[in-house]
Amino acid sequence: MREKLGQEARNAALASLPSWHLAKGRDAIERRLVFRDFNQAFAFMTRIALVAEQMDHHPEWFNVYKTVDILLSTHDCDGLSELDVAMARKIDAFAAEFGT
Repeated sequence: MREKLGQEARNAALASLPSWHLAKGRDAIERRLVFRDFNQAFAFMTRIALVAEQMDHHPEWFNVYKTVDILLSTHDCDGLSELDVAMARKIDAFAAEFGT
């Protein structure tokens, strides 16, 4: 079972992930990405889906046209864990490749 991040680790993680912020009402982090068009957004989501399967850690996300909202939380510990931080870093790397 995964463990929730302590306050110090949580603060350090958020400081290292400037595009992410704490979600309201959840022990989670979230980010909004806006792409050039739907095809680019869907391609991005496909790449993340493959990584999520490899990590066995799946984001909560919502897509409308070229916008993708992503929320990360570890259900095993009912909160933010190092797994979410690792996933956020992978998402940020892919987003940079897409120019967002």
